[in-house]
Order: sequence, then C-alpha cells, then structure tokens
Amino acid sequence: QMPTILSTKKLALHQKELLLNSGLAVVTYDAIRIKFLDFDLTSNQVENAIFTSKNAVEAVKDHQLSIQNCFCVGEKTAAYAEENGFKVLLLADNAEELAKKIILDHKDKIFQFFCGEIRRDELPELLKKNDIKFKEITVYSTELNPKKFDSQFDGIMFFSPSGVKSYTKSNNLDTIAFCIGETTADEARKHTSEVIVANRPGIENVIAKVVSEYKKN
Repeated sequence: QMPTILSTKKLALHQKELLLNSGLAVVTYDAIRIKFLDFDLTSNQVENAIFTSKNAVEAVKDHQLSIQNCFCVGEKTAAYAEENGFKVLLLADNAEELAKKIILDHKDKIFQFFCGEIRRDELPELLKKNDIKFKEITVYSTELNPKKFDSQFDGIMFFSPSGVKSYTKSNNLDTIAFCIGETTADEARKHTSEVIVANRPGIENVIAKVVSEYKKN
C-alpha cells in the first residue's frame, strides 16, 4: 500500500512528480483562496517596496506602479518580482531577517509595505521600533476554503497557518504535518505532535522533507 500525501495547495506538475516518482500517492486542493483588494496610493511612483509573499507581488503587478527597489522575503517572491520587471535590491529568508537588514543598511529609506490582511508582526514592529518610515498597504485577503475528507492520509503538507486552520475546520489532524516554516508549524502543533518543518521556505523543500521521511521506511 503506497503512502498517500495531501497537499493543502494545488501543486505544479513537476512538484507532483517529485512525490509520484518517490512512490507516493498525492491528493491536492486549495485550502485557502486569495482575493486581491483595491488599494489607493497617492502616487504610482514607489521608491522602496517590501513584499513578504508572492501573493502581494501578484496583487500589485497590474497596477502600473513604477517601483524602484523591492525588498523581498523568500526566493519565490523575489523571482516573481523580477519576472514582473521589478528590481530586487534585498532578499531574506524570513521577515525578521529582512527587517534587520533594512535597519542595518537602509534605515534612511522610506518604504511601502504591501501585505495581506493577515500578516505577521515581526517586520512592522521591528521597523517601528527602529524609527524606519514605512506605510502599510493591504492588497489581498485570505479566505478559508474548508473541505471534508473521508480518507486517511499518511502525511499532510501545509504552507501557511491559514491552511492549517482551513483543514482543521472540517477534519482532525491525526497524522504527520509537513510545514513550510515555523509559524505554520506552530499552528499545526495545536492539533498534532507530529510536525516536520522544511529546512528552508519553499514548496520543493516541503516536498523534500516528505520524500526523505518515507524513504527511511
């Protein structure tokens, strides 16, 4: 009987194949829906933009903004910003690290922080504490998309705390939770003690953890 993994986000074909080629069965769905919001800026000239997620880049990319520099969390976010013609000046693995680099090397700049309705506090709090000038602009919201599953899974992949909330609304989390990062893992630990966290953020890194877990057996 091959182990079955549930992904709480639809996967690209090459991502699915990483699992299938390792002898795992995969079920995928989108546990959350992203909704882009209207937002107003006094000017479409943005000197320094902060993006902590790919969703934020996606929400602003069609707004004809001229952005000089982007400060990004995560390689995916940075790559997507560059694909859309934005220049990435600084990249960090997480929000706290990005804030520290800004405080160290860019403290005289003024920033626009494009974020989702649900956002973590480290970055804005660190910037405030260090008198960095920034304006927060909410450009997308996250809606839960709960779904009831009757089957048992050997492992479930989670990519955000909202994904955990969405899944656990209709199902018990009584299996291994493979999580993209610590915040997601904290949410999963409310429901299960079996939590494995990716070494670095990124969907492929979560998949790598799943694959190595089942190779051991």
